Amino acid sequence: MSPVPGRARRVASFALKLSISVGLLAVLFRQTDVSAVAARLRQVEPGWIALALLVQAVLLLVSGWRWRRLLVTQDVHASTWQLTLSCLVANFFNNFLPSNIGGDVVRIADTAGLTGSRTVATAVVLLDRVLGLIALFAVAACGSLMLRHALPGTGYLWVLLVVGAVAAAVVVSRPALVPRLLQPLARVRKDWVTERLGRLEDMLARVGGDRGRLVQAFLGALVVQLLVVLFYLCVAWGLHIDLPLRDAMVIVPVSLVIQLAPVSINGFGVREAVFSYLFRRLGHPVEAGLALSIAGAALLIVASLPGGLLFLLRKEGLMVAPAPSDMPKEEV
Repeated sequence: MSPVPGRARRVASFALKLSISVGLLAVLFRQTDVSAVAARLRQVEPGWIALALLVQAVLLLVSGWRWRRLLVTQDVHASTWQLTLSCLVANFFNNFLPSNIGGDVVRIADTAGLTGSRTVATAVVLLDRVLGLIALFAVAACGSLMLRHALPGTGYLWVLLVVGAVAAAVVVSRPALVPRLLQPLARVRKDWVTERLGRLEDMLARVGGDRGRLVQAFLGALVVQLLVVLFYLCVAWGLHIDLPLRDAMVIVPVSLVIQLAPVSINGFGVREAVFSYLFRRLGHPVEAGLALSIAGAALLIVASLPGGLLFLLRKEGLMVAPAPSDMPKEEV
């Protein structure tokens, strides 16, 4: 089959997402006092912005620590600092590629040599992602309790939380389940797929057999989501926006949940629309929500730039891969 149709679909998908992002931003700026937004952006206090950047740095450190918890279950012993630097590089790619899976590719590439298997490295990163999503749903659902009368549809957050938590618990406690569900793939390349499904089952069994570190990784994911809220709070206070912690506990995680829908370029437009809507629902100025969304996104992009520089400067991945004689049969 010619690669052109696939390329055409990707181009069409990108064009659609770009038009949605641009369209939403155009509508928002047309309906909002742009001069008020600009005025808030001009009065930013550097001290609060510096604190927000510090929070982002701590967030990356905790992300590296929680990733290490999962890798240790696979007898992989990278340092938290090494994994934090990998998260920094991944963060750069998440911000500068039109989707947020580019960072996951970096993390997988960085740890494939350590695990001796792309399959295991991929599964660990995906599990880390799943724990992050469940933590996000948990923070959003708990935050919605404080303002359940002001926001409609918050019950869906609890549905997502319960479904995600139950699914993750079943997968970890029944490590053979996912490989069994994926077994039909073996019809394409039986030996190749069967070997990798075996590695996946072994990886899940190791995680399930070390519940302590799994819980630690989940707690780390919760801390990361709370740090995201704190990051936006610091930016808000730096813009002289009177945003209470109670409201931020709803606005930030709910907006992140909605941004999971792959309908825009890295959430641009959708994030601003959600911030503006939630600010209005909670009695805050709409231009304040738009200013906070723009400033927060811009600061996150700036904070990710060192990751790009690190990627250009480093000569190898996270660590040198084991010698061929020590490697499992799967090619890394």
